[in-house]
Amino acid sequence: MQVIVDLAKCQDHGQCAIAAPVVFQMEEGRLVFDGNPDASQRVEVEEAADVCPVQAILIED
Repeated sequence: MQVIVDLAKCQDHGQCAIAAPVVFQMEEGRLVFDGNPDASQRVEVEEAADVCPVQAILIED
């Protein structure tokens, strides 16, 4: 699984970090993320993509 975040679109709301804190974190007000998380994180990453207010998260297999 590959996680892609359109950082030009991302507005750092942090909803993804709440939904999937192992994959997404807010550091100094900016999003950082693991682009190749373990497959065991899929449900959380899908939830993070769903709750993103600007739909900036894409998941590829």
